Amino acid sequence: MLTARFSVGGREDHGVVDGGVIRRVVGDVFGEFDLADGEFALDDVRLLAPVRPSKVLVIGRNYGEATTDDLVVNLKPSTAVIGPGDPVLLPPNAEDVRFEGELAVVIGARCRDVSPDDWGSVVHGYTCGNDVTAWDVGLPGGHWTKAKSFDTFCPLGPWIDTAVDPGDLTIRTTVNGELRQDGSTSQMIRDVGTLVARCSRLMTLLPGDVILTGTPAGGGSMRDGDEITVRIGGIGELSHPVRAAATASA
Repeated sequence: MLTARFSVGGREDHGVVDGGVIRRVVGDVFGEFDLADGEFALDDVRLLAPVRPSKVLVIGRNYGEATTDDLVVNLKPSTAVIGPGDPVLLPPNAEDVRFEGELAVVIGARCRDVSPDDWGSVVHGYTCGNDVTAWDVGLPGGHWTKAKSFDTFCPLGPWIDTAVDPGDLTIRTTVNGELRQDGSTSQMIRDVGTLVARCSRLMTLLPGDVILTGTPAGGGSMRDGDEITVRIGGIGELSHPVRAAATASA
């Protein structure tokens, strides 16, 4: 099943995507719900970020050679989240803003101290994410949460796949159509179950919260006018433009 958030006629709703149409959810998308009568063509609605998380946990150093035995976790605020097609705005005080295509895990139930054997029961599904980071803001003092927390620095979408197996999904990121990242979730040092269990030991996770699981090699700088696309096999693709903040309305 694919769940999404969408806007049509000035109204925002959760919905279920089936082929080229979407139907409104009546009830709790993370619990029991029905589907409203009628449907909308996807071309006639605006897809929003598929969730409105209370927080986004960002996992570092989860691909390539392990550099630490400890779990590296940073945070993004809810205000960083944007949806498909929304522009990432380059802050005027940052000179090196980078993209990192990632598998995003969406939590579906309030949880704390999740057992590694029970992680699947608290996961709603998976979507595409871009962990945008103002690299030069983070480097001087290692302030990575600061570097990742600007408005628009967490594109998510286009929808959540509740049934896909996260164990071996391709992750490919392109910039203006040029391939920059080409990896697989099978390369993660810590798998999704381990990340959910470990993060839930740090803090209570709420329905809609997101864990960005790390990025394969190849992340790089974005510039005004670029178009970034993160494609994850089995889920879909997330595309968004990049704009200088001063020209956001252009």
